Amino acid sequence: MIERYTRPAMGAIWDDENKYRIWLDIEILATEAQCELGIVPREDVDEIRAKAAFNVKRILEIEETTKHDVIAFLTNVNEHIGSPASRWLHLGMTSSDVLDTCLSVQLKQAGELLMKELISLRDILARRAKEFKHTICVGRSHGIHAEPMTFGLKFALFYEECKRNIERLENAIERISFGMISGAIGTFEHLSPKVEEYVCAKLGLQPAPVSTQVIQRDRHAEYLSTLAIIGSSLEKIALEVRHLQRTEVREAEEFFSKGQKGSSAMPHKRNPIVSERICGLARLLRSNAMAALENNALWHERDISHSSVERVICPDSTITLDYMLGLTIKLVDTLLVYPDAMLNTIARSHGLVWSQTVLLELVRRGLTREDAYAIVQSSAMKTWNEQRPLIDTLWENEQLRSHVTLEDLQELFSGKKSLGNVDYIFERCGL
Repeated sequence: MIERYTRPAMGAIWDDENKYRIWLDIEILATEAQCELGIVPREDVDEIRAKAAFNVKRILEIEETTKHDVIAFLTNVNEHIGSPASRWLHLGMTSSDVLDTCLSVQLKQAGELLMKELISLRDILARRAKEFKHTICVGRSHGIHAEPMTFGLKFALFYEECKRNIERLENAIERISFGMISGAIGTFEHLSPKVEEYVCAKLGLQPAPVSTQVIQRDRHAEYLSTLAIIGSSLEKIALEVRHLQRTEVREAEEFFSKGQKGSSAMPHKRNPIVSERICGLARLLRSNAMAALENNALWHERDISHSSVERVICPDSTITLDYMLGLTIKLVDTLLVYPDAMLNTIARSHGLVWSQTVLLELVRRGLTREDAYAIVQSSAMKTWNEQRPLIDTLWENEQLRSHVTLEDLQELFSGKKSLGNVDYIFERCGL
C-alpha cells in the first residue's frame, strides 16, 4: 500500500484530503498501468506524476456546477496537469472504479486501526482475568443469585469473545480489501484487466473476481455487521459494570477521578457514565449495520441508493467503534473491584447458592431426583421467606436428616470443591 496514507488517525481516514489523495493515486496508478501496456506515453505519465495535485476547496467549488464529485475532482486535477498529458486520466474508467476502490482502501485502513485497539483490549482483559482468577463472587441468572464463580471468569469470558472478534475483524478486513477498475458495467470493454491488477496490487487490495459497475455490497454489509457485533461485545462488558455498580450491589465500579462530579443536584452520586455511553453507542452500530444490509440489493448492475447511506455509516461506524474501544480499554484497565463486597453478597443469600450441591448429594445417597428436589426447594422457600440460613431450614427436614449428618451438610456448604475447575477453564482459554 502507498505509505503516505497507511496510518492516519481514524477521523483523518475519512476527511476529504485523504479521500482525494487516494483518488489521485488510483488515477495515477491506472495511467502507469496503461503505460506498461503501451497505451500511454511514458513522458505523459511522468508529467502526470510530476504535476498531479488537487485543492479541496476548488473541487467543492467545481462540484457546485457539475453536481458530480468525480468529474469535479478530475477537472481540478487536470487544471494542475494541463494538456496534452491530462487526457490520459480516467481513460476507460467509470466513477465507481475510483469511489469503490477508494472506499475499500479506507475501510481497510480503518479496520487495521480497530484491530490494534481490539488487541489492546484483549491483553487488558487477560491481565485482569488472571488478577481475579480466584476472587469469589456470586454468579447470577435472570439477575438472581445462582451459584458461586470467580470474578476472573467474567473477564475470561470477555477475553474469549474478544479473541473471536479479532478473528471476525480479520475476516472482514480481508473481505473488504478488494478493488475494481473494470469500467462501466464491469466488463473491461475499454480497459485491460491488467490495469485493475496493477492498481489493486499497489494499493494492497485484491481485484474483485467479478463486479458490475460497483463492488458488491455484501462485502460492506459483512464489514459493518462485524463492527456491530464487536460493539455488542463492548456493550456486554459495560452492561455488567452498570449492574455491578448499582448501590445495592457495588461489587465493582468505574474509576472516579479526583474532581469528577456525578450529579448537578446530588453530590454523593458516582454514576457509570462511561458504561452507559458505550451501551448507547452500540445501538448506533447496529442500526448502521441494518442500513448496510439494505444496501446489498441494488437495481440491475448498479444504482446509487447505497452511496448516500455509506457516506454516513462507514465513517460513523468506524469512528464510533474506535471511540468505544478507547472507552472500554480504559474502563476495564481502571475498573475498581471490591472482593469483600462480593463475599458479603454471597453471605446475604443465606446459603441458597449451595442448593444444587445439596440436591446432588442427596441423589448420590439414594434419593430420587424428584424427592431430593422437593426437600431442597421447600427448605429454600423457607429461607427466602424467613431470611434464615438454608443449612438451618434443611436440617429441620426429617427426611434429609435420615440421609446426611450435620457435619456432612456443613461440608457441602463450605464450597471447598465448587470452584476446583477454574484453573482448567483458564488453561483452556490460554490464560
